[in-house]
Amino acid sequence: MLSLGKTVISMDIFEKKFCCDLIQCKGACCFHGDSGAPLEESEAITLEQIWPRIKGSLRTEGVTAIEDKGTSVIDPDGDLVTPLIGKEECAYVLVEDGIYRCAIEQAWQNGIINFRKPLSCHLFPVRIKKYAEFDAVNYEEWKICRPAFKKGEAENVPVYSFLKESLIRLYGQKWYRELTKVASELEKRNWRER
Repeated sequence: MLSLGKTVISMDIFEKKFCCDLIQCKGACCFHGDSGAPLEESEAITLEQIWPRIKGSLRTEGVTAIEDKGTSVIDPDGDLVTPLIGKEECAYVLVEDGIYRCAIEQAWQNGIINFRKPLSCHLFPVRIKKYAEFDAVNYEEWKICRPAFKKGEAENVPVYSFLKESLIRLYGQKWYRELTKVASELEKRNWRER
C-alpha cells in the first residue's frame, strides 16, 4: 500500500495491467453481478433529474425496471445502487451489436446530459472505500475481465493509466500528477532491481 494525500493506494494500481476490450467481453460488467452499480447520494439525485432525458433511449425492460423500482435503489447490503433488470443486468444498459453499453454515458457523449456515468462504473475495476481519515483505492480482479487483462498486458497499460480520466474526475489533476510521479519512481526502482 502507498499513501498519497488522503488516499491509500493498492500497489496493484501500478503493477497490474488493464485495458477494456468490449469486443471480447461484450460489456460483461454491465450485466454480471448481484447488485447494481454503487452510487453516491448526489449521483442518485442526478439520476432522478436526468431520467426524463434518457428514458427514451433505454430498452423497454430497463424502463420497466426503473419505473417499478426507482432510478436508484438500496440493495440487500444496504448500499445505494442502480436498479437491475431481473437479478443481474443494470437497468441503464443498451445492447448494440451484442455489446452492453451504458445508456447514461451514451447520452453524455451525445450532449444530451452533462453527467458521464456513475463514478463507480467509470473507475471500474477500481473500488474506493471511504474511511474517516482516508480513501482506500483498491483494484478488484474479476474473471469477467480476462480480455482486459490480456489487452492491458499486450499494450502495457497499467491500471492507473487506463483510469486516468476517472481518477482525475475523483481526485483532480494535481493528485493524478503526483500519482504518475510515484509510478515513474516505482518503475525506475523495478528496473534497478532487475
